[in-house]
Amino acid sequence: MDSAAPTNQPQPTGMSQNILYAIAEKKRQLDALRPLSGGALLALQKSYDVDLTYTSNAIEGNTLTLRETAELIEHGITVGGKPLRDHLEAVDHYNAVLWMREVAAGDTPVDEAMVRELHRRIVFRSQPDIGGVYSRFPRRIAGSPVVFPNPVKIPALMREYGEWLLGAPPEPAASFEAHFRLVAIHPFSDGNGRTARLLMNLLLIRGGYPPVAVRPEDRKTYLDALEHASMRRDSREDTGPFQAFLHGRLDATLGEYLSLLQG
Repeated sequence: MDSAAPTNQPQPTGMSQNILYAIAEKKRQLDALRPLSGGALLALQKSYDVDLTYTSNAIEGNTLTLRETAELIEHGITVGGKPLRDHLEAVDHYNAVLWMREVAAGDTPVDEAMVRELHRRIVFRSQPDIGGVYSRFPRRIAGSPVVFPNPVKIPALMREYGEWLLGAPPEPAASFEAHFRLVAIHPFSDGNGRTARLLMNLLLIRGGYPPVAVRPEDRKTYLDALEHASMRRDSREDTGPFQAFLHGRLDATLGEYLSLLQG
């Protein structure tokens, strides 16, 4: 039984071999359970899809709790006193997750057009005017020293990014790199993080991995790692902390999947 990390997997700077081996072994165990089917799997996916919606929105300041998000998605129950936009964001994101799963199960190329469509669906009800549209204005994150590219450069950067996506290998490190590169360009007026996380999960699912949620309690670690990488992107250094964080989340998620599926 070979549990070594795949030899074609990109090796991020400073990445521990132990985590790569652990992920490869859990992936091997998950593959041994395939084909995955039945009501249990569908229930598991729905639970994770609600969680993906709650966590991704919560990181961006959405006030709905996990239970409130689930009640809205499953029963259409809104929460008094909470902003309408928070409800619209939850519905949009959940529907975008469902579409993402359909795409991941097919062979439609993941390219620039796919990124724009993901974004359009994520803001379909909450901010329809900006859906899939590149920003024409400077973008900043409050409290962060990171400076994003001039908006004039966005179309060319996104074309280049789309070409890179087409050749990205179906490995976790490439999925996480896709996330980072999109956030570094920050092409949209809003919804960049949510789009990057959904794109990352599309690529993970296509590679046979489960989708990964970035939890609200991990927000500071996650954003600090993103900022660390963004401040060093000109020297190609250093996405190590960002890659390490997401590899850790993938390892934990694989463990959860295996525990639930093996019962």
